[in-house]
Amino acid sequence: MADTNDLFNKEVFGKRNFDALDRIYTTDARILPPGAPMISGRSAIKEFWSGMIQSANAKSAVLESIDVIATGDGAVEIGRATLTLEPNAQMEVKYVVYWKNEDGRWKWHIDIWNANS
Repeated sequence: MADTNDLFNKEVFGKRNFDALDRIYTTDARILPPGAPMISGRSAIKEFWSGMIQSANAKSAVLESIDVIATGDGAVEIGRATLTLEPNAQMEVKYVVYWKNEDGRWKWHIDIWNANS
């Protein structure tokens, strides 16, 4: 989990390598962004993150697992993240991710988050 979360920060936010999302989200993943409709499928998720990161000029998303709960063939991660936006702004969020194994790699299958304030 830590490697995938780090990949999200370093590649997607840090380098704007949106193809790295193929190694983070399952093919049929869903995200539930705050104040927006649910988004389904990796292609649409890539479009969302590309637009959000570039429009907010986001620089990093440091994720920290608080709890991990095994659930049948998956796992639920509860965590918090610090998003760094330019110029010199930070946002604290909390998140829940349902992890699923796809092609021998644990990936995000359902992802929901919202700001602390």
